[in-house]
Amino acid sequence: MELKEKVKSFPSQSGVYIFKDKEGKILYIGKAKDLRKRVSSYFTRFLDAKTQTLISKTQDIEYITTSSCAYAQLLEASLIKEKLPLYNISLKDDKSFPFICITDEEFPRICILRRKKIKENDKSLYFGPYTNAKLLRQALKTIRRLFGFRSCKTLPKKACLYGRLSLCPSPCEGKIDSQQYKKIINKIILFLNSKYPQLIDKLTKEMQRLAKEKRYEEAASIRDKIRAISLLINPTGEPKEYDELNSLKMLLNLKKIPLMIEAFDVSNIGGKEACAGMVSFYKGKPLKSNYRRFRIKTVEGIDDYAMLREVIQRRYSRLIQEKKEFCDLIIVDGGRGHLKVAEEELKKLNLNIPIVAIAKEEEKLYTLDRIQPLSYIKGNLGFNLILRIRDEAHRFAHAYHEILRRKKVFQK
Repeated sequence: MELKEKVKSFPSQSGVYIFKDKEGKILYIGKAKDLRKRVSSYFTRFLDAKTQTLISKTQDIEYITTSSCAYAQLLEASLIKEKLPLYNISLKDDKSFPFICITDEEFPRICILRRKKIKENDKSLYFGPYTNAKLLRQALKTIRRLFGFRSCKTLPKKACLYGRLSLCPSPCEGKIDSQQYKKIINKIILFLNSKYPQLIDKLTKEMQRLAKEKRYEEAASIRDKIRAISLLINPTGEPKEYDELNSLKMLLNLKKIPLMIEAFDVSNIGGKEACAGMVSFYKGKPLKSNYRRFRIKTVEGIDDYAMLREVIQRRYSRLIQEKKEFCDLIIVDGGRGHLKVAEEELKKLNLNIPIVAIAKEEEKLYTLDRIQPLSYIKGNLGFNLILRIRDEAHRFAHAYHEILRRKKVFQK
């Protein structure tokens, strides 16, 4: 009954749903045109024996929204290939479904194959299987529009229609060398594997490099691709908060949707009246009853790192003592140093909560799994949610600091 109630909050849009057992192991991955309607059907219609067994073992259901059924199918196949769920046997084994093939050539071509024919020493890459060839072709058209690729069996002497329409980089006419072309293929591989954060990160760096070299037209083209990909993986629609949270989950490669987020900001002037504020967001909205203020007790002078250590330790040691639930994500204001300090304090408490740091002005996002920070991605709903939460934490901490300063003045 709890799962049935949970499903009622699912959005009525396309996406992928994931059934998990009590240990969090993935049992089944499916796609849907309407997530709420499709997943609800498991609790309202007659089920065969296999599906009844699946439902009896299911303790949690998660979902990821997509902009179309085509991309739900791509994501479904990618996740099944990666996770190999027990109840997806038909999709794993049935060779009648189409595959995407990237050939092993100097200029690899991309094509759709009905059967996965693997010959000896075959180094081609295969993606799938996909259950709907029509949707697959639709998705491949979008990939071609975004990146461009070769599909002809033999290189012609002159550019084909795709080349003339700028949908193929035309290696046949020598307009691109093999190394440049393989960089395009690598981006398509990231896309097909649903590695969207890594792909956007790679494109962002390329755009920044082109801008520094004053190749503004090429940089603008990359910018448009980033926007298009962001729209594809972060569709608009109701409820907006779930789109933001899904986007944030993919941006940070989180294991689950971060329903509860807590953010910290330290506020002081020259180390005086030092304090910190913690804001709490639930399902993308402020949960003001869970906001907390901290007056710094153990640090003298200017030491933001030590102040952050104190606040993190006080907040989460108290939750441990009170046996309360922890948040799904922590955001701290600052850079790499602030991130490491917060991580160290969590380790001391034997806590493994995902954590990120966001620097002001430059809007650089620091994560534990990336050496370089992630630059601001305009239009990315997840990134925008982080900025909104960070700004609210700063406002709340600054307001408390103002209160302490006024009290100090009146005491004199």
